[in-house]
Amino acid sequence: MARLHGLRTQAGALLLCLIMLSACAGRPEGVLLPQQVTSTGTSKVDVLVATTRRPSEEPGVLFSGERGAGAHVTEITVSIPPESQRKVGQVQWPTKLPANPAKDFVTTSVTPLTPQLAPVWLKKNLGKSRRVLVFVHGFNNRYEDAVYRFAQIVHDSKADVAPVLFTWPSRGSIFAYNYDRESTNYSRDSLEDMLRRLARDPNVGEVTIMAHSMGSWLTVEALRQMAIRDGRVAPKIQNVILASPDLDVDVFAGQFTSLGPKRPHFTLFVSRDDRALSLSRRISGNVDRLGQVDPTVEPYRTEFEKAGIVVLDLTALKTGDRLNHGKFAESPEMVKLLGNRLIAGQAVTDSEVGLGDRLGAVALGAAQTVGGAASVAVSTPISVFDPVTRRSYNEQVKRLGTAVGNTVTTATGQ
Repeated sequence: MARLHGLRTQAGALLLCLIMLSACAGRPEGVLLPQQVTSTGTSKVDVLVATTRRPSEEPGVLFSGERGAGAHVTEITVSIPPESQRKVGQVQWPTKLPANPAKDFVTTSVTPLTPQLAPVWLKKNLGKSRRVLVFVHGFNNRYEDAVYRFAQIVHDSKADVAPVLFTWPSRGSIFAYNYDRESTNYSRDSLEDMLRRLARDPNVGEVTIMAHSMGSWLTVEALRQMAIRDGRVAPKIQNVILASPDLDVDVFAGQFTSLGPKRPHFTLFVSRDDRALSLSRRISGNVDRLGQVDPTVEPYRTEFEKAGIVVLDLTALKTGDRLNHGKFAESPEMVKLLGNRLIAGQAVTDSEVGLGDRLGAVALGAAQTVGGAASVAVSTPISVFDPVTRRSYNEQVKRLGTAVGNTVTTATGQ
């Protein structure tokens, strides 16, 4: 039986690998080679990119998946096709070069910067909110993968932010999981240093960090180091969003505690059908991954409530992602929530995804019926576990239950 289970595990892992390989098929090399764009209706996203990767000599590749000496900073501008030609949440890769700006993402400029010029870029690109959004990508990402995905998120969310990408050495191969994992450790100091520089910039009002998959480990580790060195996480770092975090739940609990009481507000995107995290779980000793837990069951429900962590459960949400690992960026609903509320650190409840009003209506209807049970079972593509809202809602249900009991007592004369 053990041998059979092992064969099934290997077969599942192989199938997952084939799916991931097919997702990258047909992409040309060198998409970061700048070209002019004359098409009307296109939009441009200007991104500041910091990396610990080794520079590449291949034109249009810029940086490889190998580890470099020190950090490099580059300003990259990406052209996005007209909205009539693309779906929100999708990166439209060119099938050949030069790319067609009417249909494809196109790189229009690449400008290497010195660290001294980074604050100048920030000052020019900060909006009214004076907010910086830092994105840290996940496992199996090439340099261009991270650049184009982040440009898509910034464009589709319409967030008022200065976009800063931190990309670490990933070989862009499903067979390089351990190398990528060690590369996140290699990059901790550089990410910590970058975050500290952003927080100290007088022009920056606040910083939101969004990390995906294995990038979540790197992000929380960098923040943990900062808290240990400085006594706390920099006050300007107010919000941390972890999407499909490839993090051992026990390790995250320790990291979170190390951040201290004056830590940023955390939001998690989880999905129990995340196939990439299922493979990671097998590789990592069968310990639950943070991005795959059910926030409504114990011990997670109580722990999230005590920590004040908001969890968005995307299990029922369907996108074109066959691995169910990138729903946060590919779902139009989620991208809208990112831009309207989450990046700004605003509270998000079920009402934002069309559930809250139904919860209230059903609970009220149950309470108005003598002897009725004030319970709800509603299915929604996105459910929100917000500790504050849940406590408030539970208190309302208790009050409604008391009212029901009083009504029953009066009606029966008991």
